[in-house]
Amino acid sequence: MTAILLTGARPLGGDPTDVLLADGVVAALGADARTHDAARDARVVDADGLVLLPGLVDLHTHLREPGREDAETVASGTRAAALGGFTAVHAMANTTPTQDTAGVVEQVWRLGRDAGHADVHPVGAVTVGLEGERLAELQAMARSAARVRVFSDDGKCVHDPVVMRRALEYVKAFDGVVAQHAQEPRLTAGAQMHEGVVSAELGLTGWPAVAEEAIVARDVLLAEHVGSRLHVLHLSTAGSVEIVRWAKARGIDVTAEVTPHHLVLTDELVRGYDPRYKVNPPLRTAQDVEAVRAGLADGTIDTVGTDHAPHAREDKDCEWAAAAFGMTGLETALSVVQQVMVDTGRFTWADVARVMSAAPARIGRLDGQGRPIAVGEPANLTLVDPTARRVVVPEQQATASVNSPFAGTELPGRVVATFLRGRATVLDGALVEPGVPA
Repeated sequence: MTAILLTGARPLGGDPTDVLLADGVVAALGADARTHDAARDARVVDADGLVLLPGLVDLHTHLREPGREDAETVASGTRAAALGGFTAVHAMANTTPTQDTAGVVEQVWRLGRDAGHADVHPVGAVTVGLEGERLAELQAMARSAARVRVFSDDGKCVHDPVVMRRALEYVKAFDGVVAQHAQEPRLTAGAQMHEGVVSAELGLTGWPAVAEEAIVARDVLLAEHVGSRLHVLHLSTAGSVEIVRWAKARGIDVTAEVTPHHLVLTDELVRGYDPRYKVNPPLRTAQDVEAVRAGLADGTIDTVGTDHAPHAREDKDCEWAAAAFGMTGLETALSVVQQVMVDTGRFTWADVARVMSAAPARIGRLDGQGRPIAVGEPANLTLVDPTARRVVVPEQQATASVNSPFAGTELPGRVVATFLRGRATVLDGALVEPGVPA
């Protein structure tokens, strides 16, 4: 593997320094980077003015394979991940067949390993077939080569409190976490968007905030009762932020995530009936957007998870009522966080590293990801040009689907390079295919 010398990089947005990557790790920093033995044959990358971050980690990615390769494959999804600065993603379980056995999660894990663009960590289903009735093979998935530690029926809620309690108790045996899609199904039957003023004016069935908040409240109490870990997926309402804040103050072992789209988009966009804006949970009000931004800023919300949900064109290019729920997000997530949190002064780049790398790696119990930029640490890194501007053109992205809510939008920031254990998967903003020397 060719050593790489990054000159003038700014770790976490700090002072410029040189960084040497060799043998899969950060080999040297500062003046030592140029005098290190490996530097003599290193490829030099001019990183002047670029921010160096730990490789991003996504706890919430839909890669669709196996079963819906027309929407995404592990290869195309991880190419998108690398271009977005991610070195690891967690692949959600709602595939066909469902990731509810050791055999299926190992298949997805091996597909990620063979693609080589980013580490793929399968998420195991909580229940068989995501049906919410019988627990899946949790321990078998945990003991498999995929070493599953995150379990979720995302796309569906584990709505039965007895089943949810059993899952929380069971994952304690191997330090797992249950990641809940908080949606009370009886309150959201037929829902098309957020329940509020806009849904009333449009005559669309609404998805009330309380349908999320009721499950979040129930589950933090269950987690406290059994002493287990709970992760709240794609938190979207002001009430949910307050419940998580209360639970953390009480000492309950709960973490939460927010998506990039819930940090910036509101239900007002639904007035145009553009299916790009149809998502679950739905886009909420401006007041909810401000609440989740504040919750992310004060640490109540731990992570930003993309909920990257690619769909085949025919599943989105149709009337609103028939359109699928979901948005792509891997290639725009970092830019949205920069725009909403960094450029507004709510975040430093160190905060970005915390919520998009360190925290998700810790929650997923990943080794070698989300680590500090320090000598001897794995060289899973991302170089970002914070001064760049770009217009999102979905057809030019690596994901196989084009259902981006930011199509035609100018966003700040550009991933210049992504390194997976010292090997460039992206360099100068372009993909580097596995096996091609950096």
